Amino acid sequence: MQLFGFEIKKRNEEPATVSFAPKPNEDGAMVVQAGGIYGTYVDMDGSIRTETELVTRYRELSNHPELELAIDDIINEAMVGDSQDSPVEINLDDLEQPDRIKDLITEEFKNILNLLEFNDYSYDIFKKWYVDGRLYYHLIVDPKDLRAGIKELRYIDPRNIRKVREQKKKKTESGVPVVQDGAEYYVYNNKGFIKAPGSTATNSQGIKIAKDSIVNITSGLVNPGGDTVLSYLHKAIKPMNQLRSMEDSLVIYRISRAPERRIFYIDVGNLPKMKAEQHLRDMMTRFKNKIVYNADTGEIRDDRKFMTMLEDFWLPRREGGKGTEITTLPGGQNLGQIDDIVYFQRKLYKALNVPISRLEPETVYNLGRSTEITRDEIKFAKFVDRLRMKFSQLFTKLLQRQLILKGVVTLEEWPDFARSIRYDYAIDNYFAELKETEILRDRAQMVRDLDDYVGKYYSNEWIRKNVLRQTEEEIKEIDKQIADEIKSGVIQQGDEEQAAQTQPQGR
Repeated sequence: MQLFGFEIKKRNEEPATVSFAPKPNEDGAMVVQAGGIYGTYVDMDGSIRTETELVTRYRELSNHPELELAIDDIINEAMVGDSQDSPVEINLDDLEQPDRIKDLITEEFKNILNLLEFNDYSYDIFKKWYVDGRLYYHLIVDPKDLRAGIKELRYIDPRNIRKVREQKKKKTESGVPVVQDGAEYYVYNNKGFIKAPGSTATNSQGIKIAKDSIVNITSGLVNPGGDTVLSYLHKAIKPMNQLRSMEDSLVIYRISRAPERRIFYIDVGNLPKMKAEQHLRDMMTRFKNKIVYNADTGEIRDDRKFMTMLEDFWLPRREGGKGTEITTLPGGQNLGQIDDIVYFQRKLYKALNVPISRLEPETVYNLGRSTEITRDEIKFAKFVDRLRMKFSQLFTKLLQRQLILKGVVTLEEWPDFARSIRYDYAIDNYFAELKETEILRDRAQMVRDLDDYVGKYYSNEWIRKNVLRQTEEEIKEIDKQIADEIKSGVIQQGDEEQAAQTQPQGR
């Protein structure tokens, strides 16, 4: 299949794998039963409509001030960079390939960053993925020269595209039902999968696009049914709506209860009901004074004919009562308390895994010891690391297409390459660096304390493995570096004996 795109195939096409368990639907693909040519367009309305509405709702939520502030904290921690340094770099230390291949991979990774304009728009790209929960790019290539690689990366609104995966169900000779994975492709509609004006049906028709010409990554979160991808903002929908309702109700209460109002008890004696009501209205008209200022025209006028909830109260009183009386209804008390608002704000931040301390603007950024770091900050740093790992799938998938198109690797070789490729993100979280520094300081102090017992109760190798926590590979690499530095004269003669003492016995 090669419809409006390109497709990368293996040289010897292997039969599709079969299993009694369907493939996990973590990429948000719509699973359809393979049938006729147009059978895949059936029953797409409900799923597409739900996903489109979700993405729109996530974007509306992200514009709320409190939620936008929390999202900004997350993205600022995840994407760190400036005009001099790149926010992310590729790490090929674990890749067992010649330096020539590593240099080619590094060069192509830089080309991908340039196509994404990642150094300039890393914040915006990451925000789109975080808020929407999915990210789509169209890979534009030259059909006449595929070896030239990707020419352009064009962003696609996730509401206009949907991935489709065909599955075939059949039974084996033993009667066990199995699932066989079929073709995968994308359906695109430039008008979006939304209801047409005056119609009750969703527009689910679109262009069929080969899967290799589209790169998409998702948040990895799915609904309980497993058929819809969710955003990291999904947990914040309920606390955000509660916060909005609480803020609106608080404003209404303060406006209606803030002013003091008067209560007029008018003695109507033994007057009949109709005359008593007329007497009360006459008194209201005589003493009522409502001056209104029109900001548009600058006029001041008297609007006695209107009465609102903030006006004075006029109540009749029969003979035998206390007579005419004017009292004051005090305004609401404790109008400055916003404990309810703060509660839902804290709940909103907890839903997004952002430390509560960041909600308080007066909190001082303290660069103290690692023991002073709050547990929430440590959890937040780990959460950001998980976000980066999920987002790194974008680079891996783009790099796969680029390297295969340019002939650097083959489709069969790529899985081995992908397992050894890592990405190093620029770090601006001082807490992580502070923790590593203090751990290293404590280990070095423990080594000095055990120095007198080396050769008597402990060996050098035991100390290096159990105190310094060095692996076998690190020990070999450090020993080689020490030997090279002694030979090159970097380590002086006085330090040579001390370096020799750190060598493990028998090495």
